[in-house]
Amino acid sequence: MTILRRFSPAFLLPLLSAFALSACGINSVPAAEEVAKAKWADVQAQYQRRSNLVGNLVATVKAAGKQEQDTLVKVTEARAKATSVQVNAEDLSDPAKVQQFQQAQAQLSQGLGRLLASVEAYPDLKTNQNFLDLQSQLEGTENRIAVAIRDYNEAVRAYNTRIRTFPDAIGAKIIHGAKPMTPFHATTPGAEEAPKVDFGN
Repeated sequence: MTILRRFSPAFLLPLLSAFALSACGINSVPAAEEVAKAKWADVQAQYQRRSNLVGNLVATVKAAGKQEQDTLVKVTEARAKATSVQVNAEDLSDPAKVQQFQQAQAQLSQGLGRLLASVEAYPDLKTNQNFLDLQSQLEGTENRIAVAIRDYNEAVRAYNTRIRTFPDAIGAKIIHGAKPMTPFHATTPGAEEAPKVDFGN
């Protein structure tokens, strides 16, 4: 008598069912979702880092360049708007909320680009160590943002592929009610690029 004959069909059925379900996204779908959510948290952390630096940058430029009041006001307003628009992990399947977040961040990027370009008129500011440190930190943060967005988009791609392909699509729809997540796209050309500043000679 073989081992299989020792077990009744009633005993084997749950084992076979569990094995079949294990290949249907029971664990892999929520795992992929959590990876994407964690990557989104990284994106938000980098944007928060940039927002924290902007306040110091505005204060430094304000002290040196009184004529740039309009630009400083616009950057401060863009920073306030960018920090007020929050997208939590549950909102990642809502394209409208993600786009609103993207637009607010793009406005701040554009304002920073104008602000950094305006300092060409202030020789003292170009040699101010505080300003140079802030500029370097902002450029590094912009690079970190780009990497965080790339990692998030890759995690979203993997998650969206998983919930749409067999066999994980079965568990994704029936058990988890999974919805596609929204990738991050730049809303204006070059918005994902760090502002370029040429201090020339």
